[in-house]
Amino acid sequence: MEWKENRRLLRGSCSLGAEEEPMVKRASLVLLILPMVLLGMVTWIAAQQDDIVIRKEVQLVQLNVAVTDRKGNYIAGLNPSDFVISEDGIAERVATFEEGNEAPRMVADAGQEESDPKQEEIPAPKLLEPAPVPSAGEGPQLGALNGASVFILFDTSNYMYRRSGFVFAQDSMSDFVRSLDGPSRVAFYSYNDNLSREALLTSERSEVLRGIRTAVNGANSALYNAMLLTLRDASKVAGKKVLVVFTNGPDNSSTVSPEEVAELAQSVGIPVYMISTQEAKLDPISSVVFTRMSANTGGEAYFAKTWNDENHAFSAIKDDLAHLYLLSYYPEPNPNRNWRKITVKLIGKNEGKYMVRTRSGYRPIPERSAFDTPPEE
Repeated sequence: MEWKENRRLLRGSCSLGAEEEPMVKRASLVLLILPMVLLGMVTWIAAQQDDIVIRKEVQLVQLNVAVTDRKGNYIAGLNPSDFVISEDGIAERVATFEEGNEAPRMVADAGQEESDPKQEEIPAPKLLEPAPVPSAGEGPQLGALNGASVFILFDTSNYMYRRSGFVFAQDSMSDFVRSLDGPSRVAFYSYNDNLSREALLTSERSEVLRGIRTAVNGANSALYNAMLLTLRDASKVAGKKVLVVFTNGPDNSSTVSPEEVAELAQSVGIPVYMISTQEAKLDPISSVVFTRMSANTGGEAYFAKTWNDENHAFSAIKDDLAHLYLLSYYPEPNPNRNWRKITVKLIGKNEGKYMVRTRSGYRPIPERSAFDTPPEE
């Protein structure tokens, strides 16, 4: 009897109660499933990593290039093979080529016309175009048009209203807008203390002419502030674009410097054409700044004494737009992340024969991944 009782007690001490047994089963099940879950998570993470793509921005450098003889006559009919571009002394390969209002050509296609047939054909990189600035009644289809996008910035400060020729200035700008060739698009902005976007980029000349006639005056002149904002708008437009500034005096209200404006214009590849009156030329600082800024960006500066001089200046700008070459390239590897010097020369039979005018350099846009937040304006 004693042996049977001991065996009963031992069995009882080794057996589980009714409440404890399910807990053990659940723990065993968890231990069995956990490795499978962990394995599944590892597989999912690996799959997600395979799907992650880090995109780097590749900056396409565009150059508006004017080629003239010693007398200032434009040279037409040049080919991509006539140009040599270098950046910090590094030779660059032209990606696209455009003359005047012609459609842009990929250099690989253009090169077949004059290159050695034994030369291996290298596919040209795809040209990525930023979205154009929206305009009234028009949308992104503007990017499909050839021709220049012309941003006109007009001084409506008290400097301009001191002149009796304010109406003549409006007439000169209106004639300039009417004279631009078909596909060109125009935006008209005015400035005093602030910038006013009187007519957004459009191919409808009537909208621009209405903006010219309805511009109103203000007190001070924030020229460089207005130029900076206009350049930011223009930089969002694909293709050839220029900034034409009509001003009558120095800046007395801006919070940015002319050096900042000039660097932005060069970095985004927008030539600046300055038309100022004789009053502006009398100010030595403004005279030097206007001349230097236009030269460094590939544009030109004009100092008009009379209404006829203003007309001649606008006519000269129109001729420039009609004869500009637009070349683009993707920079070769270059460790310099600061200012890069650009040199454009003619080679072959045209070497040293003509004058070449374009921007002097640019500061590259910093690379960022697709996860970075774009900088706020």
